[in-house]
Amino acid sequence: MIQRIQQAHALYCRLTGQRVSLRFDRERLWYELFHAGFSEADLQRVISYLQREIREGRRNVGALKLSNLLQLDRFEEDLNISRVQLHAPKLSKPPPVSLPPPSPEQDEAARQRALKILARFRAEHDL
Repeated sequence: MIQRIQQAHALYCRLTGQRVSLRFDRERLWYELFHAGFSEADLQRVISYLQREIREGRRNVGALKLSNLLQLDRFEEDLNISRVQLHAPKLSKPPPVSLPPPSPEQDEAARQRALKILARFRAEHDL
């Protein structure tokens, strides 16, 4: 676990450009984060999300402070928010209904209706 904590701390420092010492109290925060089931991938996702939010002016740079980042409730909430889709999921289209081809009699009846409509249109518009 100590190696995992050291690697995660180094990842945090690399991603944020900070040099923060790894003291016992910080080791404990890392331990609690991993013990709660979070992973290094979650850490990367949250840091990327917070950096994007900071660039957009929606979050304060203090969100990246290690003492803020490693608070379990905040970390979990930021991770969940980073996964939120802000658009409706695409609905799958139902498969097209395939109708049987019309019979020759139906074709002829449709043709006759079309001819009547065309004749009426020409008569009304003096064509």
